[in-house]
Amino acid sequence: MTHRKTSTTTGARNSGRPLVSEAATLSTDVRVWKVSQVRSKKAPYQLRWKVAGRVKTASFATVTLAESRRSELWQAMRRGEAFDVETGLPESELRAAAAKENQRPDPSWWDFSREYMASRWRTAAAKTREGLADSLATVALAMVEAGKKAPEPEEIRLAMRWAVVPVHHEENPPHELVAACQWLQHRSLPLSALTDPKAVRDVQYRLSFKLDDTPAAGETYKRRRRGFNTAMEYAIECGYLEENPLHGLKRSGPTKGDVVDPRVLVNPVQGAELLTAVSYVGSVHRNRGRRLVAFFACQLYAAMRPAEVVGLREKDCHLPDTGWGTLTLRETRPVSGKRWTDSGERHDKRGLKSRAPRADRPVPIPPILVTMLRAHIAEYGTAADGRLFANERGGVLGTSSYWRVWQEARPMALPPDKVNSLLAHRPYDLRHTCITNWLNAGVPVAEVARRAGNSPEVIHRRYEGCIDGHEQLNNRKIEESMGW
Repeated sequence: MTHRKTSTTTGARNSGRPLVSEAATLSTDVRVWKVSQVRSKKAPYQLRWKVAGRVKTASFATVTLAESRRSELWQAMRRGEAFDVETGLPESELRAAAAKENQRPDPSWWDFSREYMASRWRTAAAKTREGLADSLATVALAMVEAGKKAPEPEEIRLAMRWAVVPVHHEENPPHELVAACQWLQHRSLPLSALTDPKAVRDVQYRLSFKLDDTPAAGETYKRRRRGFNTAMEYAIECGYLEENPLHGLKRSGPTKGDVVDPRVLVNPVQGAELLTAVSYVGSVHRNRGRRLVAFFACQLYAAMRPAEVVGLREKDCHLPDTGWGTLTLRETRPVSGKRWTDSGERHDKRGLKSRAPRADRPVPIPPILVTMLRAHIAEYGTAADGRLFANERGGVLGTSSYWRVWQEARPMALPPDKVNSLLAHRPYDLRHTCITNWLNAGVPVAEVARRAGNSPEVIHRRYEGCIDGHEQLNNRKIEESMGW
């Protein structure tokens, strides 16, 4: 016995119903036969039906399954549904399949973070990789289910930072991170949770505050938010989200965390005394501090970043016998950690910050720094690759090495009441001092920005509270222009 319903074959002219695709051909000329048996051990029950003269078959393991499928087709015929000539499926099933195929994927934060880092890894610098991992790990604190057995926040951050490294995808996590990784893998919220304003507020809090619930530094917040923002752009590009959840979301509280605090700046006498104190750090034989005097001087007199000084080579230096010299900066050696670099070394080898890969930056240096660099080269020579500053074994100078020397030098150079102050607390504060000195000397902001490797906007914003002593000079310029 067969059931048959005949009508005109329809395609793009189907009566008022939108088609699944322009290529689909639908027809109500459908005929369904009774279930029959065939010679098959796995699927001995066969259902046959015909759509616009084209026969379709489906085999089943039991007669119940076969009859159930036959009933579904028969009900679709009774509702007047058209069938797809190519697949033999009723229009409703065709649409359901298309909807499922086009359904927006919704990976968990764990899976998305690993996917996103894998997509960025090849083209990102080691320091950028580390920053992105920190952003993803910070957001992970807000993108997990609550539970009594949840790992500690620090464990979650460490586990996420380990898990997003592409080479770790096929490895078992370290013993101390196994529980946290398993928790994240099974309890991470889906990416769609970011459509909930409450979840976005939780993410914003994690970006803005440290684990001890104190506000994060302005630069830390901006770096984390920047990493999260690029991840959201990738999510939109992949179709995971329709819009960026960060749009319209602003950080509450102070927003000028990256402005240089004038209290960190040293005057000329303090700067000279600090460099002298550096020379006394360490034993006479090891010269631990003496070999770093010119290293710190490059920051105090040329506004170089520590990573730029680490990468400085002798061929980049023009050091005349008298007068000003020039350092042509081309390379930086930022510390990122072995897991983030392609070489497996702690230091990455990169071009200048925010510059094209082969760009350079000539920086004029005063005679005092020329003399110090010439003396350094005469006493210590250079590393095998021509770098001026190396560790005691000739390798790349590490952050911890010069940081320890600086911490030992400060108590020798500063009075007791200044040792625990912000004054020159970090070696980087010497760079801030140099830039401030240039500005106070009246060097145009654009030239200061060029020498320091920043934009004029950054110089204006970060050093607005450090420029001093120009008020009377500016007043006289105004008087002269007005003819007073």
